[in-house]
Amino acid sequence: MIKVSYTVMCQNDVSKEVSLNEILKNEKIMKAIKSEFASGLRNLALSAKEETLIYISTQKEVFEFNTSKNDFADLLELAEEDAKKHKRSKKDCDGVELIDIITID
Repeated sequence: MIKVSYTVMCQNDVSKEVSLNEILKNEKIMKAIKSEFASGLRNLALSAKEETLIYISTQKEVFEFNTSKNDFADLLELAEEDAKKHKRSKKDCDGVELIDIITID
């Protein structure tokens, strides 16, 4: 047996990378950080030591089902059928993304 984990993909899903330096250049964010962590202090500059990336993505619920090892070639199709069977597909959601495949037994 194998355990398959998947998520439902939708058209309005977001997946974006933003550098920390780019975030710190935003005036609204600079003011918020300064007021939260350095209230009342003046002449402050914000900087980052490394080029760190921040990932912004849609938080997805992960669904699981078990199937036979013989069905390995059809896992994507089986995941789509599982999503339809349990009514996990909503409007503007047209597919599934396989997340993990684990052998059990």
